[in-house]
Amino acid sequence: MYRDPLLQSAARKTRSKSSLAYEVLRNAIISLKLSPGARIDKAELCERLGVSRQPLSEALARLAEERLVTVEPQKGTYVTRISLGEVEEAAFVREALEVATIRRIAPGIDPETLDRLKLLVDYQTAAAAAGDHEEFYLLDVRFHAALLERMALRRVAEVVESARAHTERMRRLLVPTERNATTIVEHNAILAALATGNGGAAAEAMRVHLGNVVEDLHKFAADRPELFEP
Repeated sequence: MYRDPLLQSAARKTRSKSSLAYEVLRNAIISLKLSPGARIDKAELCERLGVSRQPLSEALARLAEERLVTVEPQKGTYVTRISLGEVEEAAFVREALEVATIRRIAPGIDPETLDRLKLLVDYQTAAAAAGDHEEFYLLDVRFHAALLERMALRRVAEVVESARAHTERMRRLLVPTERNATTIVEHNAILAALATGNGGAAAEAMRVHLGNVVEDLHKFAADRPELFEP
């Protein structure tokens, strides 16, 4: 299992234990610390997270609504296996919003944002060279988040974050593969288009990047069918 640094500091938080348990479990599912198909031992989780059954049940109910856990009566609660249909739907939402975002921000992009994005790609390159898959993944998330932050539309960012839950499990599975090198090339292409201020070129670079990820996800799913819903 995993430890719970977020809940260990619960005494310093104003959020409920239910919300904290939800965040810890959601992050564990997305990060694959809880594998697709894994059975959830509620008693063990209560002990490890330091919560009673009620807040844990509330957290699991929220995760079930997001289709991240599945409750089977008389059988138990399981981490939902990855659904390619839901991944495709989430990827569609992400592509629509992120392509529209970059098209809008490109004409007015500022040097500070460009420098920040370039630094993130440089760090990604270093992480890939060092074989640090976790750092590479986190930097990838920050790269895309930086573009949404530049547009400063909170609800758009929230919708993308909600969609991310289903795409990110797949992306983490791809991180140890050759997709890392491809991602760096595609991120640099996005940067180059942004630097010209051409919204159409930047949008196309983002569309190609996200489209290629989905294509690679399908290839991976064919090789690891046990992680996916039939």
